[in-house]
Amino acid sequence: MQMNNQEKLIEIKDLKKHFHLKRHTTLQAVDGVTLDIYRGETLGVVGESGCGKSTLGRTLIRLYEPTAGEVVYNGKDVANRLTKKEERQFQKDVQMIFQDPYSSLNARMTVSEIISEGIRIHEPSLSRKEVEARVHQLLDSVGLHKRFSNRYPHEFSGGQRQRIGIARALAVNPEFIIADEPIAALDVSIQAQIVNLLKELQEEKGLTYLFIAHDLSMVKHISDRVAVMYLGGVVELSTSDDLYHDPLHPYTQALLSAIPVADPKIERSRERIILEGTVPSPIDPPSGCRFRTRCPHAMDICAQVAPQWKEQKPNHFVACHLYNEDVEVDE
Repeated sequence: MQMNNQEKLIEIKDLKKHFHLKRHTTLQAVDGVTLDIYRGETLGVVGESGCGKSTLGRTLIRLYEPTAGEVVYNGKDVANRLTKKEERQFQKDVQMIFQDPYSSLNARMTVSEIISEGIRIHEPSLSRKEVEARVHQLLDSVGLHKRFSNRYPHEFSGGQRQRIGIARALAVNPEFIIADEPIAALDVSIQAQIVNLLKELQEEKGLTYLFIAHDLSMVKHISDRVAVMYLGGVVELSTSDDLYHDPLHPYTQALLSAIPVADPKIERSRERIILEGTVPSPIDPPSGCRFRTRCPHAMDICAQVAPQWKEQKPNHFVACHLYNEDVEVDE
């Protein structure tokens, strides 16, 4: 999918991450995801807990080794073939902001040590003063005073800790950042501050984000495009505005119907779509369309054939048999 002649930074091709469990069972956490991520954009990834969105992010950054597929970054397949030099460069270029600001920071290290760790690894020629100056500059860029550099993580609030985590991710001048539910553990009053900070840093530094979240209302404000995941796969992909104004997939429609509206009159007139049942296990997913067991529009074909990934309208893709008229059903 090409949008506005933007340059592709990452091409994800049929990416799979399966976890092999006891008794010869396999958990299909990510199962055949294909996406492009464009330089300078924010691609939001949303879905219920357990849909595979965090596993997707961790596989992209190689915290998990992919089971199959390709991740082409700047023209190079980083999922399968990297020299030590290329891997080192990839580790510098791609960073991650984690969900929990309490467990993601080493409690035994000072803020300065946490932020400077990557700098010392990737720029060993810098002097102690130069590293200290960089740490102070990074703290300032995320809205924290340099006097905080010698304190420990337990001395900070959740929002401040997440700012430290953002400063750590920025320390080695990456171009792509995976933000794995970076506001989920924060108070609502702090969430908007962190999202606004991320947007400001993106404009200032030309960053590209993969923003993983289950809060669809917050994703709308930061994302250029949004991918909706369900049980290991992407079921819909569109620009943020188009997805929120005209969702095509029944799962997306149900997710959006759950977002409250501030206007009481509109809220009373809206119809909430209640999904029956629970998310099936990724160990034994349903045949055909994986959403069919909860879909209010399920047809016979949905159990027999997986829906095709189709561009239903410009830059709006969906995998659903409601839009695949040419598939025949077995009697």
